[in-house]
Amino acid sequence: MTALWTSFAVVALAEMGDKTQLIAFSLATRYRRPWTVMLGILLATLLNHALAATAGVWLTRLIPPAALAVVLGLSFIGFGFWALVPDTIDEPGQHPGWGPLASTCVIFFLAEMGDKTQMATVALGARYASTGLVTAGTTLGMLAADGLAVFAAAKLDRVVPIRWVRRVAAGLFFLFGLGALASAAGLF
Repeated sequence: MTALWTSFAVVALAEMGDKTQLIAFSLATRYRRPWTVMLGILLATLLNHALAATAGVWLTRLIPPAALAVVLGLSFIGFGFWALVPDTIDEPGQHPGWGPLASTCVIFFLAEMGDKTQMATVALGARYASTGLVTAGTTLGMLAADGLAVFAAAKLDRVVPIRWVRRVAAGLFFLFGLGALASAAGLF
């Protein structure tokens, strides 16, 4: 269960203010069909994060545990710095004739490629060696964060400034990174 909840927390916080959260907001305002947009986000995220978590689990079989812990620790610290940098909307073009579900699936899947939440999912898959729990946790984290964008983004920045959300996400990445490095050094 640690893999599930950790994956949820890392991705939910990392997604705050991320370009895909901004894309979710944009799609929701364009189509005005929030549940259809959420279904598209779910389908795209399940596929994208299952692939990413599988890649992470695969890495655990190739790299010795101590070296993997160092790589993971440094990766998480890098993600922490990355989380502090605001994303911009870089939305792939919409294909004419596609409805909200197909557009959301394709746009979201492509937008997640190489994104910090996808890279975090690879690292979490390697950390916990559990494709299923990591995919479930990261997908739920994406749905929670993007659900905010879809259903209440206009009010979010009035309640919590996005820079503080980025700082909390960065802090979480730093903690996971330091924990992995301490584990590699034999401190835990």
